[in-house]
Amino acid sequence: MVSKKKRDSIKFFIVSGTSGSGKSIALQVLEDLGFYCIDNLPASLMPAMAERLTTDNTAVKNCAISIDSRNQDFIGDLEGNFKSLSELDIEFHIVFLDAEDTTLLKRFSETRRRHPLSDQDTSLIEAIAKERHLLSHISDIADQHINTTKTTPHELRSIIRHQTATMDDQSLTLLFYSFGFKHGNPNDADFIFDVRCLPNPFWQAELKNLTGLDAPVQKFLAEQPLCIDMFTDIRDFVQRWLPSFIDDNRNYMTIAIGCTGGKHRSVYLANELQKYFVKESILPQGKIQTQVRHREIVL
Repeated sequence: MVSKKKRDSIKFFIVSGTSGSGKSIALQVLEDLGFYCIDNLPASLMPAMAERLTTDNTAVKNCAISIDSRNQDFIGDLEGNFKSLSELDIEFHIVFLDAEDTTLLKRFSETRRRHPLSDQDTSLIEAIAKERHLLSHISDIADQHINTTKTTPHELRSIIRHQTATMDDQSLTLLFYSFGFKHGNPNDADFIFDVRCLPNPFWQAELKNLTGLDAPVQKFLAEQPLCIDMFTDIRDFVQRWLPSFIDDNRNYMTIAIGCTGGKHRSVYLANELQKYFVKESILPQGKIQTQVRHREIVL
């Protein structure tokens, strides 16, 4: 991965991803936060744009650009361009947005927009596949992946705002993410823990319609020895390896906890882990920020 050097006075965001995944929303949020935003900048112009930011006579201190498949220059020397940014001593942060094919198809159908890579000889699903291939390199080196398949525009705005506010060269944002396996695996998780082996509150009549956010479910699970063991094992695993990820200059890590429906066991454990790591917010290697999200619960 390309080395990213620091420049405390400048934040340089690179937003990329598949068409229809929410890049425009991300740029709008950054613009509202005071970033100078450029949509669809040719990749070869990144170093010149960044160098402009290093001059003393510019008022622009924070910049965000969108790079995607709409311009033919995209498939240029990305590695060389990123290296040029590092040589300018500019910290840059790559965010890659994506969504499942079925979601992208639905969004294009609803908006009646044309995919930038589709034409009379290329169907929409073929264009999506082609674009994902073109973007594979920048996806591989991105600091963070955001899958927007089940994310509302409001939630995406909140994610971008929070991560921009907590962005720090020596901090890592640790997200505990609950989900239900029957609704599909998350695509943007660094680690997935399967907790379907634990006693299920769903089969308790008085707990069935509650969630892991409710006290009776929490009490039930807190009294289960297997649940205590699972919490301890996941906690110890994350705590053991977290310093190494911080040392590797990782900015984000997503720990996904999955049960069958994503309403009881995974929610409870994600919350308990987040509470624990809030208390462990400062390590010798740097600071950590903690977040928790529950995919299957609409608050």
